[in-house]
Amino acid sequence: MNSFEDLETWQKCRQLRKDISILVKQFPVEEKYRLTDQLIGCSRSVTANIAEGHGRFHYQDNLKFCRNARGSLNEILDHLICACDESLISNDQLTELRNKYNECHRLLNGYITFLTNKGPKSSTNTTNTTNTTNTTNTTSETLNTDFYFFNNNYHLLLLGLLCT
Repeated sequence: MNSFEDLETWQKCRQLRKDISILVKQFPVEEKYRLTDQLIGCSRSVTANIAEGHGRFHYQDNLKFCRNARGSLNEILDHLICACDESLISNDQLTELRNKYNECHRLLNGYITFLTNKGPKSSTNTTNTTNTTNTTNTTSETLNTDFYFFNNNYHLLLLGLLCT
């Protein structure tokens, strides 16, 4: 997968964003700087966060941005419910957009699960309850903890490990 544009999650969220962009053009002028801007902003935020996360080097960065996208996606639903409550959209429109939201939410949660499972695995030994991690995926937190276990004679060794 070369681009975020190849992600089905991004594609479906993009379609939802386009649908919202068309929808808010029907809103009254007095909603321009209220609900209209809120809906446009959070719908753009969903796809932008998915794209930015995909461009990050580490899966944990990608996860962070996907979780932000999920928050913005939930914000969309809340604003759509508000629009329905204020009679700016019909119940049928809300139902149609809620179905699209549900599909986006399902796909985004699946992508988040995939990224979560992609990360380094820890296994717990039942006899001494210590975590073992794959050294190729060692986090900076683990390196910082390990640093304190080395005495002064091994600082250069540790520095060499950090630079590789």
